Amino acid sequence: MNGWLLAAIIVAVLVIVIVKRLWGEPVNVRELFAGPVVLTGLGIAFIAKADNVTGTDLAWVIPGAFLGFALGAVRGGLVRLGEKDGALWQRYTGRTFAVVIASLLVSAGYGALAEHLGMHPYARPTQLTIGVSFLGESLLILYRAHRTGIPFAPERSPLSFLDRRSR
Repeated sequence: MNGWLLAAIIVAVLVIVIVKRLWGEPVNVRELFAGPVVLTGLGIAFIAKADNVTGTDLAWVIPGAFLGFALGAVRGGLVRLGEKDGALWQRYTGRTFAVVIASLLVSAGYGALAEHLGMHPYARPTQLTIGVSFLGESLLILYRAHRTGIPFAPERSPLSFLDRRSR
């Protein structure tokens, strides 16, 4: 797939996810994990198929993935959870967005340092970085959601976010 097309798809998906979470959305397990698992899988596949990935690259990728996961978990701790129409809902807050910005800066700094010290740029795919970050967020939201005792929302159509009347 063309790199620019893949980047455009990833950006579009991220915008949709962030807009949905800003408005507030029901929490169900499929929507929590589908995107992060797919992006993480794509990132791992990208690294596995890349030529000349070195031990130095992996020495930066693995801690970078844990860093992204941890930053996502911090973000997941700031997502507002509540009940609406008998189901669990989530909503990003101002503090959540502050952590998003801080996470982007920390990740960019880590990536710049890694490249400066010998990591090849192709060994740190954007899909992996975004995927593990959202995976950390999703796992913490799942943990917090279970503690609320509020039932998860039923599965919805993937395009139901376009119909605001259903909320």
